[in-house]
Amino acid sequence: MEIVYLALGANIDSPAGSPRETLDAAVLRLGELGRVSARSSYYTTQPVGFADQPVFLNAAVGIETEIDPQSLLGHLLKIERHFGRDRSHGIPNGPRTLDLDILLYGDRVLSTPELEIPHPRMAERAFVLVPLAEIAPEVVHPRLNRSVSQLLKDLSQDKEVLAYDRQ
Repeated sequence: MEIVYLALGANIDSPAGSPRETLDAAVLRLGELGRVSARSSYYTTQPVGFADQPVFLNAAVGIETEIDPQSLLGHLLKIERHFGRDRSHGIPNGPRTLDLDILLYGDRVLSTPELEIPHPRMAERAFVLVPLAEIAPEVVHPRLNRSVSQLLKDLSQDKEVLAYDRQ
């Protein structure tokens, strides 16, 4: 079993309801892929990129799983579709019913056309690092050789950290 850390986000209603209800239901579905070993609080964050959209609700979870990374990605995309997300349509960085991203998969480094692990932009995103630091502050990014808490500290020193509210 490996521990996989995932980012979750939503900012528009899905068939499950509000973004909070969607994230709650998505975490239950993630439990079908392995044991949910850690779950952060929810954080309200401002959108990045395309600003004319509702605020996001973000979180991070850790799951213990035996599913290989590529198959896990397939399962995550299926869960997103279940909650109304279609990645082939929509505005890049635009509103979404559910976003599930693999951040870290143990200490693996993987680069394929479909999947890059660790997530290539996680160290630049407070909306990813803040919830991840809540549940896995000492986990080390295998490419950058820095802990999640160090990455968050670096980000807050180097860039303006997005405003977030813990819920």
